[in-house]
Amino acid sequence: MFGIGTTELIIILAIVLIIFGVGKLPSIGTGLGQAIKNFKKSSS
Repeated sequence: MFGIGTTELIIILAIVLIIFGVGKLPSIGTGLGQAIKNFKKSSS
C-alpha cells in the first residue's frame, strides 16, 4: 500500500488525531467516503 509501513501509518494517524481531534473523525470519514463514492460514480 504505497510503501507505507505500520510505523508510518501509526504516526500519521496520531498526527491526524492531534490536528482534528477525536470528535471530528466521523465527519471526516463520512466526507471522504462520499468523495470516493462520487469519484467512482463519475468515472464509470
